[in-house]
Amino acid sequence: QVQLVESGGGLVQAGGSLRLSCAASARTFSNFYTMGWFRQAPGNEREFVAAIRWTIGMTYYADSVKGRFTISRDNSENTVYLQMNSLKPEDTAVYYCSASMAVGDFRDRRSYAYWGQGTQVTVSS
Repeated sequence: QVQLVESGGGLVQAGGSLRLSCAASARTFSNFYTMGWFRQAPGNEREFVAAIRWTIGMTYYADSVKGRFTISRDNSENTVYLQMNSLKPEDTAVYYCSASMAVGDFRDRRSYAYWGQGTQVTVSS
């Protein structure tokens, strides 16, 4: 069974930075097609933040985070990261790591079969 475990969330002031990590069970990352980060604020639907094609490293971002967030991967550590800079109060949400083993729309949460438990990010003004 695939397990994804996020870490790195916390409380930060506006303009600050955080780096989220997502570690996956060994032997599974090489089977992933896309790794994604989504977020969900209270009362809102879960929304796409960023994604990376595991084998070729191509990255994609939501317009709201483009230029501020960077998704990356470490194949040797079976880990995907989300570096978040210039954080804004509207970035406050629970952030979820996700994994897909098939081709699909990387912006659509239904394309992802596996999810982490989420990590809270709170940005104060």
